Amino acid sequence: MESIFHEKQEGSLCAQHCLNNLLQGEYFSPVELSSIAHQLDEEERMRMAEGGVTSEDYRTFLQQPSGNMDDSGFFSIQVISNALKVWGLELILFNSPEYQRLRIDPINERSFICNYKEHWFTVRKLGKQWFNLNSLLTGPELISDTYLALFLAQLQQEGYSIFVVKGDLPDCEADQLLQMIRVQQMHRPKLIGEELAQVKEQSVQKTDLEQTLEANEGSGVLDEEEEDLQRALALSRQQIDMEDEEADLRRAIQLSMQGSSRNAPQDVPQTSGTQLTSEELRKRREAYFEKQQQQQQRQQQNPPGQLPHPRETPTTSSGALGRDPGDMSEEDMLQAAVTMSLETVRNNFITEEKK
Repeated sequence: MESIFHEKQEGSLCAQHCLNNLLQGEYFSPVELSSIAHQLDEEERMRMAEGGVTSEDYRTFLQQPSGNMDDSGFFSIQVISNALKVWGLELILFNSPEYQRLRIDPINERSFICNYKEHWFTVRKLGKQWFNLNSLLTGPELISDTYLALFLAQLQQEGYSIFVVKGDLPDCEADQLLQMIRVQQMHRPKLIGEELAQVKEQSVQKTDLEQTLEANEGSGVLDEEEEDLQRALALSRQQIDMEDEEADLRRAIQLSMQGSSRNAPQDVPQTSGTQLTSEELRKRREAYFEKQQQQQQRQQQNPPGQLPHPRETPTTSSGALGRDPGDMSEEDMLQAAVTMSLETVRNNFITEEKK
């Protein structure tokens, strides 16, 4: 449909667009239409002056603005009708009783001019197909033959005045081309206002997205550095906690082993010095808990009423030392060792007081 001439809306020059879309070319300008409007105004003034230039009606007419044009670019039906007379074309009101009595099928006409609230647009047949050439659309809108009557009836229901254009329209390239081919329209054109609103909305969304991306790009380095710092701090805290826990465990086990060395069985290996390796701690724990398990088994074998030797029944408030070391967590081991250490220190303090 590139060959179809279609003027889009500029200001309020819909009458100019309507005429040029009807004639399929730049036949009229605002200056030419204004000239026709001024001519019509002068003819009306002369008719009013026939009743006397001193009459109240004449003075009122002079004070009123022109009914044929205004500063926005609107032109009356009289201006459009006089402009078409130059081309031998005539306008007939489509919904007038006189025309309706002719019972002419709209599909047999060549073109229509429609008006509603100072807006004009053309519906014209080019080749063998009908097109809505409304200047408010982004492009020509194809109208099927079966839909044409319904389209005109809908316009009438909405308050449009429809005029049939009678006479031979000037030849145009689009009409000649569409006599040989038929076009198909995959997508209906939008109103210019809708397209502008959509473009504006897309522009706003794009601007917001760009601002967001720029903000993210600007803070991306800081975010990554901050995340790296947080991870480093977390690992550092975790390492410190592990080291503190390991140190507490070593001190507690050293105290418990050293404080109970006088009561510990001789088969528990002793290590001199205060610095114990992880392997030495592991071996001591295994030996200690293995001894505890043996003591519990002997307790179960003792007859009722017979108490085991006090040295062989260390107790804790949590009872964690009586469990299998393989089932105990580091926290249980630490609690058991700390409890045992505290009891050993308390016993040593009582012994020292007695001395």
